[in-house]
This record gives sequence, C-alpha cells and structure tokens, in this order.
Amino acid sequence: MIVPWCSQMEVLSNGSVGCFVTHCGWNSTLEGLTSGVPMIGFPQWSDQGTNAKLIEDAWGTGVRVKLNKDGIAGNEEIKMCLELVMGGKETVAGDSGKESWVEKRRNAKKWKDLAREAVKEGGSSDKNLKAFVSEMVEQSGNK
Repeated sequence: MIVPWCSQMEVLSNGSVGCFVTHCGWNSTLEGLTSGVPMIGFPQWSDQGTNAKLIEDAWGTGVRVKLNKDGIAGNEEIKMCLELVMGGKETVAGDSGKESWVEKRRNAKKWKDLAREAVKEGGSSDKNLKAFVSEMVEQSGNK
C-alpha cells in the first residue's frame, strides 16, 4: 500500500522499526532521538552534517554513511551501515572505537527516556516552557 502522507512519529514509534535512515534534518533527528530508534545518517547539506555528527559521536545512537571519492554512498557502504546498526557487524573496519549495535540501541533508549522525562509535567522542558510563557505574558502586560 502506498499512502500520500503519514506521521513520521507514528512510524518511528512502531516497535517493528529497527532503524531510521535519515537525511539528518533537525526535525527528523529529534523525532528519531525521541522515538528511541537507532539512526543511519545520510546528510546532504546545511546543518545535516552537524546533526549526523551528533547522532554518531555525541549521542552514540547511530552511524553516518561515508561517501566514496565521487561523493556517492555505494551499496556496500549502505549495507555495512545497516548491518552495524541492526546487529550484523560489531564495528566498522578500522574504527575499533565505534560502539557496538547493542550500545547504539541502549543509547537510543536512553535518549528516548531522557526526552520523555524532560517533556512530562514537572520536567525541564515543561518548566522552561512555562517560565518562557510566563515571562512573555509579564512583558506584554508592561507595554
């Protein structure tokens, strides 16, 4: 079945999703992070390269596709990334410091839990949003 549109959050939240191949736009990056799904970054331009670096190096929730000398991600590279994230390989050749797929899944769950904690009633995002709204209301009353 082909549908013209569907909610990416609903798809990513489905337990049958093993990984998320993303261009690493900020919204998609946050949706992947808050869904707890390991990611394969395929950045194209702008902030996407930075977001892919965060996914791979800072948060440890995925890997970034490496382009060949012609700027193309070949079949073998994509296959290797899928195997790395889905459990078919432990590390990328020559990258002994990379985390195993088990750690990527553990990290993805950790960030999902942290995000949900932040947005629930009394969480840091909840408090900060309420403080922001309160400040805006206060400032608008002073005009």
